[in-house]
Amino acid sequence: MTNPLLTDWETPFGIAPFDRISDNDFAPALEEALTAHRAEIDAIAENPEAPSFANTIEALEASGAALDKVLSVFFTVAGADSNPAREALQRDFSPKLAAHQSAISGNEKLFARINAVWEARDSLDLSEEQARVLTLTHRGFVRSGAALTGSEAERMKEIKARLAVLGTQFTQNLLADERDWFMPLSEDDLTGLPDFVIDAARAAGEEKGTQGPVVTLSRSLITPFLQFSDRRDLREKAFRAWEARGANGGETDNREIAAETLALRKERAALLGYDNFAAYKLETEMAKTPAAVRDLLMSVWKPAKAQADADAEVLTALMREDGVNGALEPWDWRYYAEKRRAAEHDLDEAALKPYFQLDRMIDAAFDCANRLFGLEFAALDVPLYHPDCRAWEVTRDGQHVAVFIGDYFARGSKRSGAWCSAMRAQAKFPREQAPVVINVCNFAKGDPALLSYDDARTLFHEFGHALHQMLSDVTYESVSGTSVARDFVELPSQLYEHWLDQPEVLQKFATHARTGEAMPPEMLDKVLAAATFDMGFQTVEYIASALVDLEFHDGEPPADPMARQAEVLSSIGMPQAIRMRHATPQFAHVFSGDGYSSAYYSYMWSEVMDADAFAAFEEAGGAFDAERAEALEEHILSTGGSRDPAELYTAFRGRLPGVEALLKGRGLAA
Repeated sequence: MTNPLLTDWETPFGIAPFDRISDNDFAPALEEALTAHRAEIDAIAENPEAPSFANTIEALEASGAALDKVLSVFFTVAGADSNPAREALQRDFSPKLAAHQSAISGNEKLFARINAVWEARDSLDLSEEQARVLTLTHRGFVRSGAALTGSEAERMKEIKARLAVLGTQFTQNLLADERDWFMPLSEDDLTGLPDFVIDAARAAGEEKGTQGPVVTLSRSLITPFLQFSDRRDLREKAFRAWEARGANGGETDNREIAAETLALRKERAALLGYDNFAAYKLETEMAKTPAAVRDLLMSVWKPAKAQADADAEVLTALMREDGVNGALEPWDWRYYAEKRRAAEHDLDEAALKPYFQLDRMIDAAFDCANRLFGLEFAALDVPLYHPDCRAWEVTRDGQHVAVFIGDYFARGSKRSGAWCSAMRAQAKFPREQAPVVINVCNFAKGDPALLSYDDARTLFHEFGHALHQMLSDVTYESVSGTSVARDFVELPSQLYEHWLDQPEVLQKFATHARTGEAMPPEMLDKVLAAATFDMGFQTVEYIASALVDLEFHDGEPPADPMARQAEVLSSIGMPQAIRMRHATPQFAHVFSGDGYSSAYYSYMWSEVMDADAFAAFEEAGGAFDAERAEALEEHILSTGGSRDPAELYTAFRGRLPGVEALLKGRGLAA
């Protein structure tokens, strides 16, 4: 029987035939795809013709199509709908893929050809995009260790293979801890919880196979539980379980994995001639140096901590009114912050939430994309990897642009968080291909599904990433869509969040789940007025994580990461009642792979730009100014990584931004 992963997909828009793919197909398909890719690489390396951009760089761009197909399907289901078979496959695949990539970057004949093209670059009459692809290809090989020889080259291969294993294990340990823990609730335990939280807890109980409601470690459930539960003892129990993910001892403990990962990254950087991993990692980002990152984070930390300290005094006073003595604890903050918000802004989350229906927020994201970029969305009836998934064809002026897939609900088989990925990226070489883009979230199920305002912001954020993929218009896949510097990639996503805050958007799409009526004007005003509420807390928990990440990688790796985490937090005066957004044992951004290692700061670096970029719309004709939207697409959304990000932002805005717009947007400006 033919393996469906290795055939031409005669499906609508070439979507993967999920209904014909089984877990048994992945391993043989991977082996065949790896063999095919090795043959393609060997053909390039052994080509008797003189090295040229076409027979070396473009040949590399065209290689690995079969492998890309197999991995696009596998990593989609492994992240969003895992099971024991897929977890076992992932553990098997990780070292194989690392060894495969190491063999490519360590291929001396291949690198010699790339280097020859690089040395001749000034005489090749390359287009701007071709020159960029050549630069990135050559730089990528050098940074992967292609110039290393002998024992150093072998050690680099060993390090990469081990890091791949560790990253996979870290992710699977975290998923196991999140999947296995839940707290049953009796009817008496539901005191203080609004209906939407109770409904979500009952739905979670059904998924866990219990007879009643439960609290799980899904953020979309545990966060509102911490906001509303009158039971301080249960809030503490839930919070401690949330905080302990990855640090429970036994087989799923991530602390030793983190320590080994940091040590191996330092050794990897040293082999390449860098003082530490942060110096290596940041060299290719907009920030360039650890000092620049630290300056940004600390410039925001000071006003954020001052705000958080002032807020803690207010929340402590509210706690005293309830007769609770002792210190304000992390399991108290959200509860009393919600009470304060209700009092100061006359804003009741339980009354607000019915206005944020998932389907209406999807419609809102689509409508904004239509008004800004002329995109149209039509539902598709195609087999997908899980019944929760939905798909749309994206068109403009009647022409196909992309396929967009949304997978919005939390479940035990899905890792936590939210993300965007492309099962197929846009490209024109070696053939025209339109993108297939997925947004994955972890919202609580309901009938209808209701979001918090933060959930709705997450939906817009991930759709901003999707637009970056869908509107890409480059030739080469290696610079397509979100293939940009890590501290630039969050600009489109964070920028798109601003459209959720527009009164005209909320007036149209924030309609009540039961009555269908629009949000009353007075409630809308309160929502917008409270947009920066509790921003001291949010900023402190984020910056603490970013600083710990930076300090882990800037200098000698700590033998005990938890002790080093405590030292960093103490040095900056971390408020006692606030925890890092991601403590080390659950910091998947940093330890499940290299993506955000030394670069968790990038959300804030991008926020400096997104605040300034949206100000460009406000200074023009407003949020839907056609000229600014056209410039955004032309200079940022369509260009991918085909040019330097600083050049792209300057082309859009005329200059690079300062931190002032960010502080103003967060309500932290003096």
